[in-house]
Amino acid sequence: MNGGLTVMAGNGLFMSTGTISYDAFGQRMRVKNYEFIGNRTSAVDQLMLFNKKVYYEIDWIKFSCKKRALDTTFVPMQVPSDAKLMGQVFLGSSSSWGMGVLVNNWYGDLPHNGMYTTVFTETGCIPMTYVGYTPDSGWTTISTFNWVVGNSNPMDYTPPFFCAESKLEETETPDTIFTALASLARKTNEEE
Repeated sequence: MNGGLTVMAGNGLFMSTGTISYDAFGQRMRVKNYEFIGNRTSAVDQLMLFNKKVYYEIDWIKFSCKKRALDTTFVPMQVPSDAKLMGQVFLGSSSSWGMGVLVNNWYGDLPHNGMYTTVFTETGCIPMTYVGYTPDSGWTTISTFNWVVGNSNPMDYTPPFFCAESKLEETETPDTIFTALASLARKTNEEE
């Protein structure tokens, strides 16, 4: 699937918007963001290979690539197997055909004393919204929109040629999808 994405993390200090490509069968995701941090804007490209438990931060300006470990215990683009159904509601109106979208609301626990709630469409199980909290990273909100089913560019899931020499960075714990999306904002704030 391909669509649009907005992320708000760091208890509202970091916001980004961009595009997303997700391959559920191959367990791969590509996120191309435009981040807004204070009065600064930057472009970010991340390739997450859940099946290999790694992700790449790609800088097309410098032709550089960082390879990092990825914790794959939770992927917000699919309903977790241990999720609990909170309920089913219409977004919009159920009065007439085409005026609303029937969605399922799910909730559950994240590792390290975290919790989440997520919304998926009833038909097609398309991810719409995810809100999660962990004591380490605070609140994270991910919203998706304009999904198109299908893969418009299979090369989205292949690291660019200059990533071939990238070595896996040593970290105490692997990043999750949420810390990966927020990591660039933290780095930009440290540089200022």
